[in-house]
Amino acid sequence: MTELSAHPTPIPGLLVFDLPLHGDSRGWFKENWQRAKMTSLGLPDFGPVQNNVSFNEEAGSTRGLHAEPWDKLISLAHGRIFGAWVDLRPGETYGTSFSLDMGPEKAVFVPRGVANGYQALEPKTVYSYLVNDHWSPRARDSYTYLNLADPTIGIDWPIPLDHAELSDADRSHPFFPDVDPVAPKPPVIVGASGQLGRALVEHFPEAVGLARTDIDLCDPASIDATDFSQFGVIINAAAYTAVDAAETKQGRRECWQVNVTGLAHLVEQARKHRVPMVHISSDYVFDGTQETHDEDEPLSPLGVYGQTKAAGEKLVSTLPKHWIVRTSWVIGQGNNFVRTMVGLASRGVNPSVVGDQYGRLTFTRDLVDGIDHLIRTAAPFGTYHLTNAGPPQSWADIAKRVFELSGRSSDDVTEVTTAQYVSEKQSAPRPRNSTLNLDKISATGFRPVPAENRLFDYLDEIQ
Repeated sequence: MTELSAHPTPIPGLLVFDLPLHGDSRGWFKENWQRAKMTSLGLPDFGPVQNNVSFNEEAGSTRGLHAEPWDKLISLAHGRIFGAWVDLRPGETYGTSFSLDMGPEKAVFVPRGVANGYQALEPKTVYSYLVNDHWSPRARDSYTYLNLADPTIGIDWPIPLDHAELSDADRSHPFFPDVDPVAPKPPVIVGASGQLGRALVEHFPEAVGLARTDIDLCDPASIDATDFSQFGVIINAAAYTAVDAAETKQGRRECWQVNVTGLAHLVEQARKHRVPMVHISSDYVFDGTQETHDEDEPLSPLGVYGQTKAAGEKLVSTLPKHWIVRTSWVIGQGNNFVRTMVGLASRGVNPSVVGDQYGRLTFTRDLVDGIDHLIRTAAPFGTYHLTNAGPPQSWADIAKRVFELSGRSSDDVTEVTTAQYVSEKQSAPRPRNSTLNLDKISATGFRPVPAENRLFDYLDEIQ
C-alpha cells in the first residue's frame, strides 16, 4: 500500500499527494483530506470552507482552465482524469504548466492564481474539491481564464479537444497572450494617515490605505463594512497614542476603545477571512526595569496606553497567522521629537530634556522595511522587536545631537530628570528603559540600520 506522501511540481506551491487506499473485497477507503498529516508534509493550512463535486458522465468531458480566487485541494471519488495546471501568477514561473494522469489515489493542492483544468478519462468520473472561500457570483467575476487549446502552453490532452465535450464558455476563453496575470491580494493598511501609515502607503504602492475617514475602530459597523477577504495581509498601524491624555477620564475610554475593543473587531475579521495580520505594538508594554527587553519578557505595563497595547497583543496572538512588531520612539512624517528639537534649535530656544529614559529611535523607513521583510520572507509568525540599531541613548542625548547637527551647541540643551520634567504636568508613567533586543529579527536576515546614520539622513530631508 502506498504511503501518504507529498511531491513538489515545477509550479511553486502546487503539490501532488499520494493517498493510501485501504481496500478489501467490498471496495476501498481513503483519508481524502487529513489536516494534521498533510500539513506536516507541506500542505498549507488553507482552511477549507466548501466542498464541491463535479460528476462527469462520459470520458472526454473537459473543463477549464480556470484560475479561481482561492486555494483548492482536488481529488477523485471515482474514475480517472488527466489534470492540467498553468501558473498565471506574475514572476519567473508565469506560464509554467504541469499535467498528471490521476485517480482516487492522488490529490493535488492548487494555490490561488494557478489555472486548473481536467479531462475525464473514464465514464462517471466523480471529481471533488475543497476550497477556502465560499462561491458567489462576485467571486466568479474575479476568475482568470486560459483557453484549453492554447498553443503557447501546448497541453497534450489525451482525447483531442475536437472530440471532447466542452462548454461554450470554455471554448471561448482567451489565449495566453491576452491573459492578465493573477495579481497577489494586496495588503491593507489600517491607520494610513499616521506617521507610520503614510510611510507604509509609500512603501506598498499596491496596498489599500484606510484612514480614519475610511474605517473607524471606534465603530464596529465601520469595520464590518470593509471586505477583508480581498486582502493578502492586514497591517494595523492604527492606535490611540496620546500617552498622557490616556490617563484622563475621557482619554482612558477612547484609548481602550481604539486599542482594544476596536482591535478585537479587526482581529475577528482577520480570523473570519484567514488573513495574516501585522500589528504594531510598543515598548510601553514593559515597565522598563530591565535594561534591554526580549520578546519573551512578561508584560508589565505602567500606564493606560501600555495596558491597552498589552491587551491588544493578547488579542492578536490568538490569530494563527500574526506578526506582532514592537517598536519605540518612532520618527517619520508629521510631529515627532526630532522635528520638535530641530524647530527649537532654529528658533534659538534652549530646552530642558529628560535624561533618565533610555532607548533607541525608530525611523519609519526602517520600520517599514522590517515589516516588508517579515511578510516577504514569510518569517515565522510571532512577536518581533524592531527599532534602529546602535547604543541606547536618552532623550537628552538625542536632543544634544540634533542641536549639534543643526549648528547649535549641545550645551544649549539642559538635561533634567523625569521627576523634574513632569513635576507640574499631567503625565503618564513611562518605562525608564525602552531598549528592545534586536537579535530575533536579525536572525531572520534583517539588519537594522544604526539610528545615528538615519538621523543624518532625516535632518537632511527636513532641513
